[in-house]
Amino acid sequence: MVVDWKLIDTVFIDMDGTLLDLNFDNEFWLRHLPVRYSELFDQPLGEVQDKIRSLLLKHVGTLNWYSSEFWSNKLCVDILELKREISHLIRERPGGMIFLKTLTNMNKSRILLTNADKGDLRLKCSKTDLIHNLDLIISSHDYGFPKESLKFWEHLRQNINFDPERTLFIDDSEDVLQSAKTYGIAFLTGIEKPDSKARKNQYSDFIALQHFDDLMRTN
Repeated sequence: MVVDWKLIDTVFIDMDGTLLDLNFDNEFWLRHLPVRYSELFDQPLGEVQDKIRSLLLKHVGTLNWYSSEFWSNKLCVDILELKREISHLIRERPGGMIFLKTLTNMNKSRILLTNADKGDLRLKCSKTDLIHNLDLIISSHDYGFPKESLKFWEHLRQNINFDPERTLFIDDSEDVLQSAKTYGIAFLTGIEKPDSKARKNQYSDFIALQHFDDLMRTN
């Protein structure tokens, strides 16, 4: 993917699966949480896995899906405390911080757009160098709509000054990218391998970025 940086003022960038390895989140929801829930409530692991999977599917694409408070109340466990048990798995994706530093040198605005809630953000910022390499951090919970919703982008435009036609957005979710495209964000790219230990993402409408330094290539 070749980017003409003269056409871009603002870079919106996702956190989980984009700047950070999605392996932590997948490990937590698919393995760690079911195991710990099974232990805490003395229930068969298979039944717990089915229960959690079913509940998650009901809330895909909503703010509840991304809310630690919602899941803590729903499952009667402290989600953030359980996440801290495996917080050593929170890692930056290769080249992300260097990319952000390069954007600073190019006088581009660097804004994190995440569906993660405040608790999740604090945990991940405490384990990474994110906070020192961004100009602004925005959680969709601030607006009451996930990035999948056009209303998120409308609220974003009301709260910060940016030109959609001069904006690059990087995210690992095709649904989120589609929402940004519908709103009018001009430059969009996915992430080829959000989880370092899982398969590559497949996108139908977007180029998938392998490495951040690919965005710095020129013709």
